[in-house]
Amino acid sequence: MELDERKTIILQAIIKNYLETGEPVGSRTISKYTDLNLSSATIRNEMADLEELGYIIQPHTSAGRIPSDKGYRFYVDSMMIKQEKEVEELKEVLLEKEEKLDHMLKQAAKLMAINTNYATMITAPRNLKNIIKFIQLSRVDDKHILAVIVVEGNVIKNTMIDVDEPLNEEAMLKLNILLNTHLNGLSVEDISLGLITALKQQAGEHGPIVAEVIDVVAETIKEDEDLEIYTSGTTNIFKYPELTDNQKASDLINAFEEKHLLTQLIDDEDKNGIKVYIGEESPIQTMKDCSIVTANYEFGDGMRGMIGIIGPKRMDYDKVLGTIKNMKSQLDQLYKKD
Repeated sequence: MELDERKTIILQAIIKNYLETGEPVGSRTISKYTDLNLSSATIRNEMADLEELGYIIQPHTSAGRIPSDKGYRFYVDSMMIKQEKEVEELKEVLLEKEEKLDHMLKQAAKLMAINTNYATMITAPRNLKNIIKFIQLSRVDDKHILAVIVVEGNVIKNTMIDVDEPLNEEAMLKLNILLNTHLNGLSVEDISLGLITALKQQAGEHGPIVAEVIDVVAETIKEDEDLEIYTSGTTNIFKYPELTDNQKASDLINAFEEKHLLTQLIDDEDKNGIKVYIGEESPIQTMKDCSIVTANYEFGDGMRGMIGIIGPKRMDYDKVLGTIKNMKSQLDQLYKKD
């Protein structure tokens, strides 16, 4: 029998309340917990129907109800269907935004290069918060579990976990409830040894799997992904005689082509300031004959990127600083408008 909307809301309220308190849930509690505006008597009748259908049980004659395995199954299946739909919708939205952002950052780098006559770079925004929004474990086969991890900023990461023994649906259900109840809203830094120990104890025989999942979660949301860097105006280097020496020019061009060298300019700690590297101050060896001006921009939800302009040491600092400040302001405002 398919549950109607009222029974579904009451069942979800019972399960959520029980997950939070660990105590049997009565009709009076549910009347305060939902927006159905139903009397305790009506809720008792609905709870009696849910009990008859096997979704909740009454551990003691005078006590409230607690979820049965069937109730947990309904709750988790509903939650996962909703989350899977949200994930798919989120992927579509993010893909569309990513394409727009890609085009916009390329244009921004180009505009700065045209405006200053120097080489420019912009990094795509990266997520710095790493707050866990939810974890979804799905059984692939007897030896593998797929973990879908969503962190703050709506960054979705997928990873495969090897298991030594097959997990049945009941075990997967309990692991999903356990992990999401205790880890949602936490950062990797918040996951203490004490919390891991407690989760392993609650998982019982599946304790080692919980420990492995947490390790994978930590590794997955901490790992450095390939950072997208957009550059423009590299050939402007040849406009300045002091940089046109064959070796110097070749090294500079190589730095822009390889791009991974440019990551040395990224400073996650410097939130708002503008940095100016002159000559030997440059963290990039091949840019010791240049001046580099950088600034971080905020893209909201813990997302941050960097803008940079590279030119000769005799660059027009006033113009470059003005261009950097203007671009930073536009990028900051772009997120707020969006």
